[in-house]
Amino acid sequence: MSDVAEAARTVVDLRSDTVTQPTPEMRAAMMAAPLGDDVFGDDPTVNALQERIASLTGKEAALFMPSGTQSNLCGILAHCGRGDEYIVGQLAHTYRYEGGGAAVFGSVQPQPLLQDAQGRMALADIAGAIKPDDPHFARTRLLCLENTWNGNVMPDEYLRSATALARDKGLNTHLDGARVFNAAVASAAQGQTPYERLREIADHFDSLSVCFSKGLGAPVGSALCGSKELIERARRVRKMAGGGLRQAGLLAACALHAIEHHVERLADDHAHAALLAEGLRGIEGLSVRSAATNIVFVDVADGRGPALLEFLAANKVLATGLIGLRFVTHLGVDRQGIEHAVATVRRFFSELPAGGSAAAKSGPY
Repeated sequence: MSDVAEAARTVVDLRSDTVTQPTPEMRAAMMAAPLGDDVFGDDPTVNALQERIASLTGKEAALFMPSGTQSNLCGILAHCGRGDEYIVGQLAHTYRYEGGGAAVFGSVQPQPLLQDAQGRMALADIAGAIKPDDPHFARTRLLCLENTWNGNVMPDEYLRSATALARDKGLNTHLDGARVFNAAVASAAQGQTPYERLREIADHFDSLSVCFSKGLGAPVGSALCGSKELIERARRVRKMAGGGLRQAGLLAACALHAIEHHVERLADDHAHAALLAEGLRGIEGLSVRSAATNIVFVDVADGRGPALLEFLAANKVLATGLIGLRFVTHLGVDRQGIEHAVATVRRFFSELPAGGSAAAKSGPY
């Protein structure tokens, strides 16, 4: 049993796949990495990572970033200028959860649209949101999509149709691919590698952000992938945003290791999420929404979500309640951890029936 799996026996941390610890092999790769100064462009490990992820996504170039938020920001600002606009989902990460960065730093206006349960904006709504060339309006320049969406793989036909519409209207396209490797693993056809599937997804977009610090398990980092011209514009934005790193090869080595060794194992995380969802179904007072990848959402009846979170934490199971009760599987959680989480939830509902504790009466959730 690995050190990571042993740690999961102590605390089953299902808050996010960002909580993973570097594996011993990843730490060894970090320590062995040749280094330079990435601001000067001469860190060989960073350059190798950028070349590798650009090749995998079929793009001309890539730029290593400290975070997915910065990668999306640099991508949007490389596509758009002051007074421009990007079309985005009302609940999309690039609009709702990144501090309004494009508007704050770039004077780029978001145009949020309603989404369905799968994260899709209606094509008619996208077309209707594109502004005419008139000084009364911001200039619509970019369509931003997200894959996966709450753990669901965005359907390929939708990606094709939405990006084709954008191109037909003169817009560029960007993908927030924080968990795009999860999407690739979950949707690869029989006989197709996840890397081949990743390329198919990326081909729909002019640029995409790929995260290494979620399911792939690296401690830090994302990459923006796109044309050489776009990446050079993004490099300037990254510098202004404080993202110019020096001996960043220490971090890039972890990402390179993750790309080579942690992609296919994402299927284990997906299987663990399915096991968790199946174990929670049928519990009175719970409504389970599972996906094809590594995220499970649970709606808790009678406003008992906070009490359940407290009970879980007291029994060494961690989850989040930011956007509904959410469990995320990753390489730090094994089957035994999932079984413990299921048993703990079941014990909560058997030991604390509705109305049976003060915490359970803490209000709507």
